[in-house]
Amino acid sequence: MSVQPFLPFQKDVWIEVRDGNDTGRALFDRHYSRYRYADGRKPLLYVGPGEKCVLLTPCARALFAWRRFISGDGQLGVNCAIFRNEGAGLSSHLIRAADAIADQRWPGERHYTYVDPRKIASANPGYCFKCAGWRFCGVTKRRRLHILEREAVG
Repeated sequence: MSVQPFLPFQKDVWIEVRDGNDTGRALFDRHYSRYRYADGRKPLLYVGPGEKCVLLTPCARALFAWRRFISGDGQLGVNCAIFRNEGAGLSSHLIRAADAIADQRWPGERHYTYVDPRKIASANPGYCFKCAGWRFCGVTKRRRLHILEREAVG
């Protein structure tokens, strides 16, 4: 994957991009949770409805998307809708940097994500989130996804 030529050089870990960004879509398309429509359509936006913050590393090797919406399973807070790292650095460092951005945008909000243990090649699903200070807090009823959270700061 190549570096985005139109993005300014930054020392920051993340650059905010729009939902629908082509480089972000390429990373999203390789994520295990990517839903593929039977009729082959590819919607322009890929994060989902709600208030969102889509982050891309300057090297274009990692994608992180925050989404604040009304959860169907009663979860409260800001959801990590996608995190994919293809060599942009230590995942736990990237997650902590994304946490800091979400803390600025949505102060005092809990952060949470879902991990499908059946689709992760790890004996400890969500390990990178746990290394970043998140904890396991339950399992969804329908799909048995692991719920990880980071309590609200401040």
